This record gives sequence, C-alpha cells and structure tokens, in this order.
Amino acid sequence: MTAVTDHTDHTDRPEHAGGAAWDDGLIARRAGDQSEDGPRADESAAGSATYDGQLKQRLDALRELVGLSRTRLDGGTLAEAGRVLDEAAARRRLSARHTVVAIAGATGSGKSTLFNSLAGVALSETGLRRPTTSAPIACSWTDGAAGLLDRLGIPGRSRRRPLQGQHGDAALEGLVLVDLPDHDSAAPEHREQVDRVLALVDAVVWVVDPEKYADAMLHERYLRPMAGHAEVMFVVLNQVDRLPGDATEQVLDDLRRLLDEDGIALGEHGEPGATVLPLSALTGEGVGELRDALDQFTAERRAPARRIGADVDAAADRLRPVYAAGRQVGLSEEAREEFADRLADAVGAAAAGQAAERAWARGANKACGTPWLRLWRWYEAQRALASPAPAPVPPAEEEATARQRVEHAVRAVGDAAATGLPAAWGQAVREAATRGAEGLPEALDALAVNPPQGAGHVGQSGAGRPPRPGWWPVAVLVQASMTILQILGGLWLLGQIIGVVPPNLGVPVLMMLAGIVGGPCVEWACRLAAKGPARRYGQDAERRLRDAAAACGRARVLDPVAAELLRYREVREQYVRVAGFSTTGR
Repeated sequence: MTAVTDHTDHTDRPEHAGGAAWDDGLIARRAGDQSEDGPRADESAAGSATYDGQLKQRLDALRELVGLSRTRLDGGTLAEAGRVLDEAAARRRLSARHTVVAIAGATGSGKSTLFNSLAGVALSETGLRRPTTSAPIACSWTDGAAGLLDRLGIPGRSRRRPLQGQHGDAALEGLVLVDLPDHDSAAPEHREQVDRVLALVDAVVWVVDPEKYADAMLHERYLRPMAGHAEVMFVVLNQVDRLPGDATEQVLDDLRRLLDEDGIALGEHGEPGATVLPLSALTGEGVGELRDALDQFTAERRAPARRIGADVDAAADRLRPVYAAGRQVGLSEEAREEFADRLADAVGAAAAGQAAERAWARGANKACGTPWLRLWRWYEAQRALASPAPAPVPPAEEEATARQRVEHAVRAVGDAAATGLPAAWGQAVREAATRGAEGLPEALDALAVNPPQGAGHVGQSGAGRPPRPGWWPVAVLVQASMTILQILGGLWLLGQIIGVVPPNLGVPVLMMLAGIVGGPCVEWACRLAAKGPARRYGQDAERRLRDAAAACGRARVLDPVAAELLRYREVREQYVRVAGFSTTGR
C-alpha cells in the first residue's frame, strides 16, 4: 500500500481563491460550499480545541492586561502578548482531535528521512543535495486537519497521507506531522518558514546528529528561547548507527547536559519535560520508540493547551520588567506631608500666620493701649509714610519664585510616587503629576489673595477681623478709667492754679500719678495676656491656609497620581494571574 498524494494540477487555480481553502491533500477539493468564516464540516465533527479552567483564566487575564496597558505601553511591548492571544483564539477554533508536530533540524541531520520513516513511505525528498527540503510538507494520519494546515500556510500540493496498517498498535491517530526546511539553511526564505511554522505548531521534534548536536545556532536561537516549551518538545539523536560501542550513551549524556544548560527540563523519572531519544532513521533503530511516544502524546490531546500555556509563560516572562516592581510601591505619608509643606511654603502659609498673629496683637494694643501712646504711634506712622520706603520685591519675581516652588514640589512628589515602579509606569505617574500641576500655581495664588476665613487679611471688615476675647472690654474700661483719672487730676490742678478750686496738691497729684502709671501697666498686662491668643490665632490662620493649599494640591496632583498607581495595581494583579503565581510574588 502506497501513500496517497495530491496529484491535482494546481497551477491554474489559486489555493485560496475567494477566501476558500483547500481540504486535505487526500482529496484536495475546494471548500466553497461552506461559509468563509464557518468551520469545516470535518473539523466541526472533530470539535474545537478547549482549554482548561486555569489556562482560560490566564488568557482572560492576559487579554485584560493588554487592554489596560494599551494607553501606557507602546505597541511593540505588547505585540508578543497580542500574538499569543490571537494564536490561542485561532487554535481554539480548530480541531482538538489533531496534534500538529513539526520535525525540525539542521542540514544533514536526517529529519526528512525520519519523516519518511514515521510515515512508512518516502513522502519528503531526501538526498545529498543541500538543502533538500525547500518548503514544509505535511502528513496527516486522520481526516479533518485542513484548517490546521491552512493556518500553517501549507498548500494542498504539499499535504500527504501515511502508509496505513504497518506499525501495529501505534496508530498515531490525530497526528499531523510537518517536515520543515533546514533551520540553518543558506536560503533566508527557508529560515523564515521554519520560524513561522514553529510559532504555530503544537509540538516540535528536534532532530540532531552526533556531529552538530552542540551547534551554537541551534541552542542559542531555538532551544534556549524555547526552554519553557519543554513539555511539547522531543529531542532525538539521529544517526546513532554511525557511533561505535558505548559512544551513543556518551553523546546522549552530553546532549542532556547541554539541554540542561539551556534551561530545558527533561522528562525523566515521570517528571514533565522534553523527551530525549536515540534513534537511526536510516536503519529504523529507535524509530518505534519515538512512534510510541508520539502516539501516546497525540492520544492525550493536551498538546495545544500545553503549547499555548508555554506561550503565555514566555509572554509573561517578557513582560515581567514592565509590570514587576522592585519594591512596595505607592505614595508614602511622608511624601504627602512633604508635598503639603512645599505647597504651604509656596502659598506663604507661615507668613500669613505671622501676619495674622501681628494683626491680632495690634488689635489688642489699640484696644488696651493708652491714648497718649496711640497718639505717638500715629505720629510715627505719619513720619514713616513721609520717608521713602524700601523698594518692594517686584510681583513678577515673587510669582516666579512661587511657581518654581510649586513645580519643584510636583516633581518631587511625582518622583516619590514613581520610585520602584517599572519605567513605563513610573513615567505615566510623573506625567499624571505634571498634568495635574497645570493651573496649580494660579489656584494657589487665588488662595493667597482670598484665603479661607480666619486665615489672613486681618483688619478688613467682616469675617477677616480678628475675634475679641471676653477680657478686652474690661481692659478697655480700666484703661479709660486711668485716662479719666489723669484728666480729672490735671483739671483739678489747673483749677487750683487759676484760683477756682481751694489749694490741695496731694489728691490731684496722686490721681494724675495713678493714671500715668496705671495706663502703661494696663497696656503691658494686656500685651502679655494677648501673646497666647495672638499666637493661637496666627497658628490657626496658618493651618487653614495650609489645609486649603493641601486640598488644592490633593485634588489636582495627588488624586491623579493615586489613580495612576491604582491602575498599575490593577494591571499588576492581572499580570500575577497571567504569570500563574499568587499576589505575594514569587
């Protein structure tokens, strides 16, 4: 019995005319009677691939992760994750009954010979000419794999069927074997085909020979990057018939050592990992063991899910620097307090508090001071107005200084919030702080001009006037009594001088002395009593203005920064689900 090959002439009709695809190479007919987007009849019967609950959750988390990150990360960073999602969805729509296994190897490794040996008939060309295989050739042991082969881009003329009934129990039901061009071919298009197909198949059989099993290109370009795909990988040492004595075991041991250095887990002692086998495709030695391993592998029907799971692992590893923080992230209370201090300094909260304290003390002095001292202070104030005043600081310079303080405060809090974050998310946090700072200096200027009630501008009518304590009226009454004593004593002495009042110097002099000494004493006592309330009033004014500036900064800067940090925590949680470990990290 010979293999059935598609001999239909395809030169005058395209393989995908009008969006339709060829069926298996056994029949090579058009599927034009089906809708373009609908599944094939044979694949519908086979059923679509299904993923278990954990893998489905990881794919959903990866999809959510990509969606949340599109506005924060460039497309190149998310390209691999998007490709994994697309390929997972595409593979899920196709047959779950089939397992697509590629045979890959270097020039002269004998992979085409092994392909023919597994098929039981010469399907792939072999020979001394290199490269021999110029395009992928597929062999399907079961009907219904057309969609899978269409996905690989293998045309109908390159699809084959094996020789049936020659291998006992190893029926290889559901196996789709693909012979690839040489991965080290001198033709660039051959290497491109290898890379493209390897990204789509469910599993791969790497064929190495005793001469090139340690080839740096194989290990560095393929095996090492695919270390996470060990469960869907076979590594066979071909051409063992050329090795004398126990050299086969020595080469196998060295091959296992190299695979271990590549990070590839080996499926030994019942543990999951890559299967390593020695064989000779030319003599048939060991080919039966590989056929049995492939038969068991395809019978499990878990290769597509394992491959997608390994792809998700690889995507998570590539995205780890983008999502994994080096430390506990967030805006500390210390950073918040420092930001509030800087804004309070920019808005002049301390100066406003000191001004409020001085205004309260002046009010106390005015209310409780002697009229003669008040008259003298008025005179001094008039003289001060007449003398030239020192040049004030230009408003433009004050505004520039305040703006610089605000910008410095925003940069500092942005840097503090971004500390420990991956670069992209740290930049997003800083940009959120910078955007929130737009208009913040103007808002703080408005607070300085119109401070909260009791926070400054004391002396104005209305709510800005400092409150008066209950002892002020008593002090005013006592000070007025001292003034009246001075006036009455003076008038009494004047009456004695002009002869209106009988002479009596003792009483009026005592009255005047009591008023002259008592007035300053009352003022001094009131000044001492006013220090505590004035200080508390100034502190309260400073606190109000500080709280108002902090609230303005919180609404404009801290809240957007906190929202960005919350977004990072959300994507971090999704990344943890994608990576498949708990939120506590590895």
